[in-house]
Amino acid sequence: MRPRVVILDYGSGNLRSAERAVQRAGADVTVTADPHAALEADGLLVPGVGAFAACMKGLRSVGGERVIGKRLAGGRPVLGICVGMQILFDRGVEHGVRTEGCGEWPGTVERLRAPIVPHMGWNTLDVPEGSRLFAGVDPAERFYFVHSYGVLDWELAADNPHIPAPLVTWARHGEPFVAAVENGPLWATQFHPEKSGDAGARLLANWVGTL
Repeated sequence: MRPRVVILDYGSGNLRSAERAVQRAGADVTVTADPHAALEADGLLVPGVGAFAACMKGLRSVGGERVIGKRLAGGRPVLGICVGMQILFDRGVEHGVRTEGCGEWPGTVERLRAPIVPHMGWNTLDVPEGSRLFAGVDPAERFYFVHSYGVLDWELAADNPHIPAPLVTWARHGEPFVAAVENGPLWATQFHPEKSGDAGARLLANWVGTL
């Protein structure tokens, strides 16, 4: 049987392209804001496009932060993409305004420190050994980014010493920033795998293969 994936519809995100890409990766996909469906699915994909504060407002309006927390407490897979990754961190700061995130990972989402912002286009990654997300992907592959904000510092001191450290993938645009994280059932990418050709398709298949 094909695994069941819910793409959480909270008013933000590239829903249809993500839906098609996950279907091609081997899952049956439903796009919905229904919290029960999101809790019961084999996998939950959290998309996100736009401002951190607006995405958090939309997420809270459908109880998405509670759904994410409940799934992770039960070890059930969640994948965040773009701002859907950013909102998993402690906080976002945009134009001097601080917004609390889901707090699943330590760190602050802030404006990229680079000569040209937004960071738009293809970029290579520095992937740690042991990554399941990037299994079978050529280290020289490029992935598609569109963002002006990111996590520039991983706050290691706040990590839980009782669980394995997350695998953090980095990219560089001006300065290094977090491009992906794998942490037990919670995986996320700053780039758009659904827009990253064959390499992105492999990543989504790797995630669907864990469900």
